[in-house]
Amino acid sequence: MLALKKVIGKHVYGEAYQCDPDILSDEKILEKIVRDAAREGNLTLLDVRYWKINPGVSIVGIILESHISIHTWPEYGFATIDVYTCGSSADPVKAFKYIIKELKAKKYSMKISSRDYEEM
Repeated sequence: MLALKKVIGKHVYGEAYQCDPDILSDEKILEKIVRDAAREGNLTLLDVRYWKINPGVSIVGIILESHISIHTWPEYGFATIDVYTCGSSADPVKAFKYIIKELKAKKYSMKISSRDYEEM
């Protein structure tokens, strides 16, 4: 019997290493990165909120399809990134890779999890 997908979801997440610490500590630059990543991934951005946690930043972009988040540790050149989307038109991998590029990460890990709901 074929499974019927009721929800199409993809969660792309990972870590960025040896990033530019000036970018990781600047909430305004990170906000622009989240806004541009949403555009790159064909996502509908609804709102962006950030919190300066000296010296790092936590930033969340609420998108119609779910969310983008970045949490930074400039003192280590390290960040964690999540791009979670629902729907078939979104490209969370493209958004994730855009963020990696803009953080100037020299190394990164990327994981992809299906968040689909299928009914038999």
